[in-house]
Amino acid sequence: MIEFEAEQALGDFRLAARFTTPSAGITALFGRSGAGKTSIVNAFAGLLTPSRGRIKVRGDVLFDSSTGINLPPEKRRLGYVFQDGRLFPHYSVKGNLLYGARGDAAHFNQVVELLGLSALLARRPNDLSGGEKQRVAIGRALLANPRLLLMDEPLASLDAARKAEILPYIANLRDALDVPIVYVSHAMDEVIRLADTLVVVDAGSVAAVGPVEELTSRLDLRPLTGRFEAGAVLRAVLRGHDKAYGLSELAFPGGRLRVPFLDLPLGTALRLRVRARDVVLATAPPQDLSIRNAFAGRVVEIRPDEPALMDLRLDIGTRDEPVYLWARVTKRAVEDLKLKVGGPVHALVKTVALDRPSPGYAHPLGDSEVS
Repeated sequence: MIEFEAEQALGDFRLAARFTTPSAGITALFGRSGAGKTSIVNAFAGLLTPSRGRIKVRGDVLFDSSTGINLPPEKRRLGYVFQDGRLFPHYSVKGNLLYGARGDAAHFNQVVELLGLSALLARRPNDLSGGEKQRVAIGRALLANPRLLLMDEPLASLDAARKAEILPYIANLRDALDVPIVYVSHAMDEVIRLADTLVVVDAGSVAAVGPVEELTSRLDLRPLTGRFEAGAVLRAVLRGHDKAYGLSELAFPGGRLRVPFLDLPLGTALRLRVRARDVVLATAPPQDLSIRNAFAGRVVEIRPDEPALMDLRLDIGTRDEPVYLWARVTKRAVEDLKLKVGGPVHALVKTVALDRPSPGYAHPLGDSEVS
């Protein structure tokens, strides 16, 4: 497990954060700029000393104010990747990777392969793109054999194309290496693509902790997780292809979802986002519509969004395994359709709303299947 508790006054800002997450996979710290995310990772790294708290990673105590334990940064064995790569300009890529490296040649070769760095080893940082620099910075941190990898908005300085280039490499690290990652971001698309556990940070404290799918479906967290691109995250398994029509079929508890063709093997586990504004509601099974995805369910929550809009949380799963969607519709529609909590509803999702590169594009999660 990763256990974090820290309190510290920083001028007018007060950090008072506490959470426990599994050490496997990626834990995302998500929140607005200034919420306290960087303060948390600096406390992990030993760059900020809390006035009170306890920090423990996989059984090793890094800081404990009650017992006086406060390992210096160099003794914590943590890798830290900043927004900018902070590479040594006078070293080659290989020289940067080997700086502070621990481990044998096999580990070096594994990291180089995972990050696609073989063709870059002889080059200097000034000859690299922004995405390439960040891949080298990640590799250098991993080669120090850390017990935990801290990534503080590593994609913040990159444009959309470079982000798309580097995200699969970070996902590969999650799946291939037994190194827990704490990933800081204020971009929900990055969190959905990468994270296993989500920690929502607000004004120096932790508002919620849990699986990405669970927290993104909560309407009460909408002010913190984002309004315009608000939606639910689903886990599914790729079960079929219809190449004649350029479609693929994803299975999840309670139904099947048709999406634009995914060039992936059958059985691949995926995560995808369905935005609230891409869900249409009906009170009866739809007929003679172009929308291919329709799911029977029930309304479990209704909340006002603006004077004219309402957000509805829907359960379209099974009795034993709920699956939640959001829908954002007008208040007039809720009244005209007589929608109420506990009442039946049919949720319709346009296939084209889940196309690349929309926020709803399906992302592979690894080799294991999701039932």
